[in-house]
Amino acid sequence: MQLQQLLKSLELRNHAPTENWDPPYCGEIPIHIDSNGEWFYQNSRIKRQRLVKLFASVLVVEDGDYFLVTPAEKVKITVEDVPFIITGWQAVTTVEPQIIQVTTNIGTQYPLSDDYPLLVENAIPYVRLDHALKAKVHRNVYYQWVELAEVDPETDNVVLQSGSSRFVLGQI
Repeated sequence: MQLQQLLKSLELRNHAPTENWDPPYCGEIPIHIDSNGEWFYQNSRIKRQRLVKLFASVLVVEDGDYFLVTPAEKVKITVEDVPFIITGWQAVTTVEPQIIQVTTNIGTQYPLSDDYPLLVENAIPYVRLDHALKAKVHRNVYYQWVELAEVDPETDNVVLQSGSSRFVLGQI
């Protein structure tokens, strides 16, 4: 598989064209996403993954506030940290250099790259996704990456390589 084919296939994530819609703001609804990426409606966990994926497909962030946007309405929801969690990853070795492909808690996949970079904010690793959304890297994934990463002898940074991109996980 060529790099461009991989990137193209991973881009088929089915986010609605929310950028083309300008619906009226209709207030806040009792949906919230906790710090583990779990979605709740009126404090009851939403257990249907397909419903969570549907909501995620119309989720946008504007100035730190989160909204569900449809052609007819825009409603605010509450998000404790970020809406998604990176729960898995795999090394795609069919391209050189290998690429790290991450998977979120709703099953979407992204290549860790300059387009979807690893960011460390307040010692917490995140991956920036489409539409300015972010996913927090699960602790297990982070520890696996630390084992895979290499130390840059000049800076003592722990660096993770994905394709031609390098990301700092932390410092020794």
